[in-house]
Amino acid sequence: MRRLRNTIPSANALFTFEAAARLLSFTKAADELGVSQAAVSYAIKRLEEFLGVSLFNREYRKLSLTEVGERFFHDVTIGMSHIQRSVEDIRRSHKGGYVTLSASTAFANYWLLPRMARFRNEHPNVDIRVLTTDKDVDLAAEGISLGIRRGPDDWMQYSSQYFTHEAVYAACSPDYLKQVGPITGPADLLACRLIHLEEPYRPRLTWEQWLATFGVKGVAVEEGLFMNDYALVIHAALEGEGVAMGWHHLTDDLVAKGQLVKILPDTMETDVGFYVTWPKHWRLSKEAEALRDWLAREGNNDFKRSPK
Repeated sequence: MRRLRNTIPSANALFTFEAAARLLSFTKAADELGVSQAAVSYAIKRLEEFLGVSLFNREYRKLSLTEVGERFFHDVTIGMSHIQRSVEDIRRSHKGGYVTLSASTAFANYWLLPRMARFRNEHPNVDIRVLTTDKDVDLAAEGISLGIRRGPDDWMQYSSQYFTHEAVYAACSPDYLKQVGPITGPADLLACRLIHLEEPYRPRLTWEQWLATFGVKGVAVEEGLFMNDYALVIHAALEGEGVAMGWHHLTDDLVAKGQLVKILPDTMETDVGFYVTWPKHWRLSKEAEALRDWLAREGNNDFKRSPK
């Protein structure tokens, strides 16, 4: 940091450069920063003199970044984004406020939302911001407090608290089960329309793996309905489109309500689990700690109530 202070004229020069480069206008940057256009122009010129390069191409009524300016803008933006997220996290940890949770669409729809009222009753002063994604995002880089992750609990960049282990069974709607008749064993599923989950970023079990666990080996299941989001898989099963793999923490409630049927007693349990995770070395706010502990407790209680 001492060397950096000798490399740039001031930290304010970086803020001025970022605004001018983002807006590609000294005038607009001046308006945003609340200074004169001349002040912006002087700050950029002084920064360029310190660096010994031109950061902008100055043409009549047009401003653009040089190749060096583009690279510098990219790095400055990344650095400022990390600082901003750190400041926001510190402010949240001391002032309270909402807690951001990253989770899949299926988890948000079929696990979290049905339990939101219960959480609010226990923690009326904690607001949750849910960010659904089709991949496991970098929590620290995105400024997200908590995330739900599937894995063996060996993340280098995260601390974690156990949520529930992975248990998967075959499930379908009552109407579909009537159509296909009684199913007495896993091999009978080969005559059914199977709903497949093919997520592009998260590794998930396949029907081939599930069937092989119960002795139906060497079978290539290439037909059926293919979905890239588990929320769609569940929705398709509810609509009677076929048999889906039911992850217990997401489908147990639907089974209990009679909307889905666990059609076989066979349940595949893997050596991985689901965890509440957060960036290592982060000091979680008391609100984030409350949500983390509540998620872990509810996940454990749900498994105890899982249909057998």
